[in-house]
Amino acid sequence: MLDAFLSNAASLVWGPWLVALLFGTHLFLTWRTGFIQKHLGTALRLSISKEPGAQGDVSQFGALMTALAATIGTGNIYGVAGAVLLGGPGAVFWMWLTGVFGIATKYSEALLSVKYRIRNSRGEMSGGPMFVLERGLNARWAGILFASFTALAAFGIGNMAQSNAVVDMVVVKKAVLGLTQPDATIRLWLGIAMAALTAAVILGGIRSIARFCGFLVPFMAIFYVVGCLIILLAHYRQIPGTIALIVTSAFNGHAALGGFVGAGIAEALRYGIARGLFSNESGLGSAPIAAAAARTSDPVRQALVSGTGTFWDTVVVCAMTGLVIVSSGDWTAADLNKAKLCDLAFNHLGAFGDMILVGGLLTFVFSTILGWGYYGEKAVEYLFGVRSVFPYRLLWILAVLIGAVWKSDAVWNFCDLMNGLMALPNLASLLLLSGVIAAETRRYFSKSP
Repeated sequence: MLDAFLSNAASLVWGPWLVALLFGTHLFLTWRTGFIQKHLGTALRLSISKEPGAQGDVSQFGALMTALAATIGTGNIYGVAGAVLLGGPGAVFWMWLTGVFGIATKYSEALLSVKYRIRNSRGEMSGGPMFVLERGLNARWAGILFASFTALAAFGIGNMAQSNAVVDMVVVKKAVLGLTQPDATIRLWLGIAMAALTAAVILGGIRSIARFCGFLVPFMAIFYVVGCLIILLAHYRQIPGTIALIVTSAFNGHAALGGFVGAGIAEALRYGIARGLFSNESGLGSAPIAAAAARTSDPVRQALVSGTGTFWDTVVVCAMTGLVIVSSGDWTAADLNKAKLCDLAFNHLGAFGDMILVGGLLTFVFSTILGWGYYGEKAVEYLFGVRSVFPYRLLWILAVLIGAVWKSDAVWNFCDLMNGLMALPNLASLLLLSGVIAAETRRYFSKSP
């Protein structure tokens, strides 16, 4: 009964109305910022440059990598497959478009979070939508709501769901990986290993997380994208037709074919936008928590850097997955789920495809656990003070192990519900403070050469 209630509540929150609100905010903020996406080249350059003397806990690059660590996860692989299964190839186009326009929202979130950040009692930077709501709108009650939703949602989207997904994949692939142990044993030992690695990184705080993510995230992204490109080049003659199929299906829908039941324009639009929003998290309010820790002298500068996170996550990584899946043709087979579709699509190059899929999921999952661990602890710090951080980290490490060996639909539905509710106070702050965002943007670019 509880599971049914939570499932219905999560479906209601993540219904078409929230998808429309999120995407509508992307479009509105694109207009309010004067199409900030045109400065993408500058933003990419700033993301790898240093700013001597600026205040903050980690470099701008480190803050970006921490945010990307949390953002690039199973949604970049399984989420794309799910969108294609439900919405057809056209869903990939709409997913890609959420990344293009979502840059403006991610930029705006980060700008406000840096502008309204504070130093906590340990001298560390603390920021995020909870401080924006409290200091920018004088609505601490809304900040408390956002922080509560974030602390609870983190255990689902950023922890147990991730560790559970990776052990499920390893169990399915255990013959390929040469594992002969019982499934329960594999789950336990893999869970212990992930928990130990998580402890080694997150107990050191944001500097340790940013330093590790600064190494892991570029490696895993390059590894996965290059792997996808090799798969695509092996079937290069299909690429023009695949792109044409994705674009035409986005505006015409796709008829039933093979085991695929068919999807109209509405389904392509709905599932493409929904999965894209869920993947890049623009508008949810998570990534600006990491942005607030960056060493920067100007909120717009860090906001530009943060906006590139959505570009890398959706415009690049999700697009690569979509091209591999659609070009494989396997999405037309009958009785598929998203995990099986990914397995078929990447298996066209045999062991190499398996290596890309398994390696991508392993690194994506672990990085998400690290990034969301930081989001969760900053939310708890806002609610209960800095003394609550260390106990939260210990609980976070334990949850990684629990997620690997145990799964409850009630837990996942509850966390999905909290994740969707995070967006509401955050979107309110973005819309109500859009004038501040526009003014800060004009100020920065008016003085830039």
